[in-house]
Amino acid sequence: MKGEKTHVYFMPGMAANPSIFKNILLSKEKFHCHLLEWFVPDKGMSLQEYAKEMSKKIMHDNPVLIGVSFGGILVQEMDRFINTRKLIIVSSVKSEKELPKKMKLARLTKVYKLLPTGLVNNVEFVAKYAFGEKVNKRLKLYEEYLSIRDKRYMDWALDNMVNWKQSRALEDVVHIHGDKDPVFPIKNIKDCIKVSNGTHTMIIHRAKWFNERLPAIILE
Repeated sequence: MKGEKTHVYFMPGMAANPSIFKNILLSKEKFHCHLLEWFVPDKGMSLQEYAKEMSKKIMHDNPVLIGVSFGGILVQEMDRFINTRKLIIVSSVKSEKELPKKMKLARLTKVYKLLPTGLVNNVEFVAKYAFGEKVNKRLKLYEEYLSIRDKRYMDWALDNMVNWKQSRALEDVVHIHGDKDPVFPIKNIKDCIKVSNGTHTMIIHRAKWFNERLPAIILE
């Protein structure tokens, strides 16, 4: 309908809160933006069960879902439970085939279970696995963005990231990916909108790129 706004739901990456989207500015005349937040999963909760529960937070028909990194994986699982107008993933993967070799190896060896996830209050540890980089001078910045400091959540997220089961990409998913992403190297990624010099944190550091192009990507 003419004048009807498009509802856009944003899902942040692993351990991150919705403030990573604070510089993404879409026209209020065309879009109504909603921010989703991680919750600590129940013990033994599967990724599919988590996605079903998160889907209950979608209050509008045929929304656009935008997920970053592990949040991109989650919105693909949510797509099984709701009808979406468009599914957009950023700095993420469309199938287990796009996971890097080190994650595939971790799946086989279970080495990820040895990670000191009890250090969830150490922002440098969380940044390494959530953003794929050292925080260095941006410590305060990452302390703002990485607020999910729960060991059960981190254990669950790492396990479901490494062991994600999706053999082929969903149809019509739009994939935006940086060519300098250290977490999911571009060499493993197929059929994406490539962002030159984009890193795993480009949703934060390249907000101008998204503000200029995201409206057309959503509406096309």
